[in-house]
Amino acid sequence: MDKPIIQVKNLNFWYGPKQALFDVNVAITPHRTTAFIGPSGCGKSTLLRCLNRMNDLIEHTRVDGQIILDGQDLFAPEVDVIALRKRVGMVFQKSNPFPKSIFDNVAYGLRIQGMKNGSELADRVEQSLRKAALWDEVKDRLRESALQLSGGQQQRLCIARTIAVEPEVVLMDEPCSALDPTATAKIEELIQDLEKYYTIIIVTHNMQQATRCSDFTAFFYLGKLIEFDATEKMFTNPGNKQTEDYITGRFG
Repeated sequence: MDKPIIQVKNLNFWYGPKQALFDVNVAITPHRTTAFIGPSGCGKSTLLRCLNRMNDLIEHTRVDGQIILDGQDLFAPEVDVIALRKRVGMVFQKSNPFPKSIFDNVAYGLRIQGMKNGSELADRVEQSLRKAALWDEVKDRLRESALQLSGGQQQRLCIARTIAVEPEVVLMDEPCSALDPTATAKIEELIQDLEKYYTIIIVTHNMQQATRCSDFTAFFYLGKLIEFDATEKMFTNPGNKQTEDYITGRFG
């Protein structure tokens, strides 16, 4: 078994007085896709947003426990949150391209990091669009507005923008929930290609998507991690009755 890239240890999380996560422990394997599943409000997106401290942006939140990335506790006072979000990128539920050209969307993070060389930028933009399986569709339209792309293309553009800065981990919060089946299939295929380069964690409501895309699955219910295992085992022979009831559609 590979050494985990992320270890979540005894993690508790509160929105104001309401506790959203209870004593979560989970280890994430590098270069694999892990799915977080469970009914709405079970804590899966809250945990995802803890992994790059997006929850810091919400007032009156509180956390205790540890999240260790490559040996460093993400909540340690010396952690640079901007640098952390470069290492742990995020793709949101609703595609959110900037109102800029396709090229400028992908180059955005690179420019913030100080990359000015035009040919270097162009190379990285092309590499990122190729990895996001979008290059062939947009290579002649790079100066056009990203907002002219279809929903599925916009989501792949957001993936290209996220991976352009070469993160170690890519978080995806229900990346297909607003997409049609064809666009969804492209993103799912892409996820399997991207795990060669990145560790991927995906939150999904869709059981079939979890089985198609992920190597490991974590099932959450009411803020607790109920079960974590290899996806194939969890969906064919879950160790917990609650997991079985959820994945067979008896509740949730």
